[in-house]
Amino acid sequence: MSAVLAPAATADALFEAPFARLDDAALLAHFRRRPAIRFTPLIDAEEIAPARLDGILEGRFEFNGETHPLPDPIDWLANPSADVEWHILLHKFYYAVGLAQRWQRDGDIACAQRWAVLVDGWMRQVPVGFIAADVTGRRVQNWLGSLHALVFEGRDDTPAPIPGALLRRVLHSLHAQVEFLCANLTPKRNHRTLELLAIFMAGVLLPELRGAARWRRFAIEQTAVNAEADTLPDGVHCELSTDYHHLALRNWLQVRTLAGDHGVPVPPVLDRVLEDALEFSLHVHQPSGVVPSFSDGDARDYRALLALGARLYGREDMRWVATRGREGTPPAETAAHFAASGYHVLRSGWPDAAGFADAQHLVFDCGPLGEGNHGHFDALSFELYAHGRPLVVDPGRYTYSEAGATNWRVHFRGSAAHNTVCVDGLDQTRYEPRAVKAASRHAHGSVRHKIAGPAPDCTLVEQAQADGFALLHGRCASHAYDAVHERCIVFIGRRWWIVADWLRAATPHRYALGFQLAPEAEGACRLERGVLCSPGLTLVQPARHGQQAALEAGWVSARYGHKAAAPRLVTRAEGTDADFDSVLAPWARGEQRPQVALQPLVGEHGGAASVLAVAWPGEAGVDRWLHTRGIDDRWPLAGGHFQGRWLHWREDAAGRVLHALSHAGAAWPGGPALQVAGDGT
Repeated sequence: MSAVLAPAATADALFEAPFARLDDAALLAHFRRRPAIRFTPLIDAEEIAPARLDGILEGRFEFNGETHPLPDPIDWLANPSADVEWHILLHKFYYAVGLAQRWQRDGDIACAQRWAVLVDGWMRQVPVGFIAADVTGRRVQNWLGSLHALVFEGRDDTPAPIPGALLRRVLHSLHAQVEFLCANLTPKRNHRTLELLAIFMAGVLLPELRGAARWRRFAIEQTAVNAEADTLPDGVHCELSTDYHHLALRNWLQVRTLAGDHGVPVPPVLDRVLEDALEFSLHVHQPSGVVPSFSDGDARDYRALLALGARLYGREDMRWVATRGREGTPPAETAAHFAASGYHVLRSGWPDAAGFADAQHLVFDCGPLGEGNHGHFDALSFELYAHGRPLVVDPGRYTYSEAGATNWRVHFRGSAAHNTVCVDGLDQTRYEPRAVKAASRHAHGSVRHKIAGPAPDCTLVEQAQADGFALLHGRCASHAYDAVHERCIVFIGRRWWIVADWLRAATPHRYALGFQLAPEAEGACRLERGVLCSPGLTLVQPARHGQQAALEAGWVSARYGHKAAAPRLVTRAEGTDADFDSVLAPWARGEQRPQVALQPLVGEHGGAASVLAVAWPGEAGVDRWLHTRGIDDRWPLAGGHFQGRWLHWREDAAGRVLHALSHAGAAWPGGPALQVAGDGT
């Protein structure tokens, strides 16, 4: 042992022998000189940005796009913001890691001194467990991460940046906070993952403490239980938020890495769950390297998790995605179906680094609402990326606060903000204001919207694949109205898309089909006679009687507390039934404007349908698409009578059928031969 025992010291029951008898100076010396512990803190780069740290050094705290001056001594129990999340971020102490790392890198003693003032002030005023256990969990992680930079692996060429007496008090506070976590774990979901990580980190980084071995055993066992319980059979986290999936996965992987690096046995079930969860991550990442933010969460890059998965599990396909085609082996599949969660992913291919970002990528949400309170009312919504840019995007979450003249929480969560059909201006799930009664993050008596009815019944009706063709067909039946929405998404030639929507009801309704464009389209798009021209995208809707399309104001939030104006294409119709057809043509280096027409078709038994015809300027021939939309009939086409659910065929300039594709069981007696698409399994 490098530190010297202080014979006169009173034993500190917090520590194992012989550390219990070290005085403050010897304790600090021990922690500065002990062998290094392999550890890399989890850091949110935005939370420790230089400008933000500069403000904190001067007493200005900026979170979620909102800045408040907090003069010393800070009143930690008062929230200067109407947004409870602002106060939560103040107490999570992400900035502590930034201050400590700046001192470690630059030797700026003002950063260490500011760290000491903030941590000391917090300990003097705030009771353990203030606000909620998950806030305690993040604070424990950030205090440990900052101690790692300040003391455990600090600069050896400078005096200790904090006094030994303060270090002892911090360790006592951490011990109390970790014991609080052990006794007050959130029952499940993402908060539990971060609380368990905090407990495990403390057990690994502070082996001198009497509770450390117990914390390590408890946290690794419970992490395995938590991961298995909270992950659906398809590997997706039970809250069904793409961002929270990765936040939980990141916490689990940090536990797994720390355990592997420090000889803690890892339950085999944890590795199985982690690899399944990484499989979803592999497919849901856009070619840009960003995960689109379905339900609550931000749009972020989690490729570092895939790089870790490649190392842990020998997965060269994960390495390919993590490096965007520079290393590894491309995945085998371009379509991935996650049946339990209802997420379905289509992409044009897996190019190498030269063309990786140019691939097309679509995520379709055709599943349940998800556990907890993070699900959005976005059944049958999708996000489309192509040729290096997002084109049709999920709006994000923006805020959890319901304060202010506009309830942005309700707006961003609602059906009308997503890429689906909104009926009568209603959400797919009843969502109503309720007074806060019990003690929680939110003030007693404040009003918060809560889900007040069952989630819609949302199912994938069909999936199909063939060379250069993919189809997804979903159905959403809400309990808030009688209209049933079906959507068929078709990807043709790895080039362009059809999004076909039909709604059937017993009573009249107002229908609004929405497509949310990216912020880059603000002021840069136009709508002319059913043709939307936007950067990187042409969207064509053939005219239907009574339908009106318009560009409306919209908002997109890629990260919490920040929103950007972005146009929204909305097509409206009224009646008991409604049909919408949209052709989406992404382009890279020059606007592509297909000619699109609807041609009526009457079946032998009187059924009515339409054939969608798509022709490309400068190209001979035409693509045709028929979806019978539930009508069982015999359809006269090309000298024969087609029978089936859907049909895609291509004709040359003379009208001869070059090839035709349909599903198993379809027939075209008297017509051309049919190629049969598989179901993608």
